[in-house]
Amino acid sequence: MEIAICDDEKVICEQIRRLIERQRADAVVMLYRTGEELLAAGKQFDIIFLDIKMDGKSGIETARALQRREESILIFITGLKEYVFDAFDVGAFHYLLKPLSEEKFMEVFGRAVQKAERNGKQEPFPIRSGNRNIMLRRDHILYVESRMRKAEIHTGRESYEIYGTMNELERSLGDSFFRCHRGYLVNLAYVMEYTTDSISLTDGTVIYLSREKYNTFVKAYMRYLQGGGISYV
Repeated sequence: MEIAICDDEKVICEQIRRLIERQRADAVVMLYRTGEELLAAGKQFDIIFLDIKMDGKSGIETARALQRREESILIFITGLKEYVFDAFDVGAFHYLLKPLSEEKFMEVFGRAVQKAERNGKQEPFPIRSGNRNIMLRRDHILYVESRMRKAEIHTGRESYEIYGTMNELERSLGDSFFRCHRGYLVNLAYVMEYTTDSISLTDGTVIYLSREKYNTFVKAYMRYLQGGGISYV
């Protein structure tokens, strides 16, 4: 497993490397001081730890550049709470605050490793959007929205309009998705919180939850978490 740490604080880089090697002694860990250095390396990493405030390109700008060429699991590490929604806008897996809690770091890193290992085994989900044939990963899909005779698949990076019914998509996407409303399918991994009539996702999107499906949704969500499902909260 190859992991990058990009932070202009040497002490933080060394702390993260020690924690990684304690949990994954076989990991290859590369250190970078700026976003420009990370991008110039041109390497594909399984997991990237990225500071937000750095000289030159910020962590958010670096993440946007990485989006165009990589499928890495991205974890922001920063002392600034106000960038949390920006982080999720660029598809971040998690957002850790400095000073680092060793217990929280180990928990998040463990889940990131699980996700990286699943990514290597996951079969792609083929779709046709416009004149493009695209192979999506199911874990990149936040939710699906019905659009008359079409459906719109929303990921953390882009949305894709396809021909297809919600019933077909519900069958195809599998147990980690729940039909929370006649017009919505939600990926349970991205649920941040819920009420009796709505579900908030990690990127700030709020979608409808049918009141008559509330109890079924709660049971499905608890079953998903207890069964080892990954949550990106």
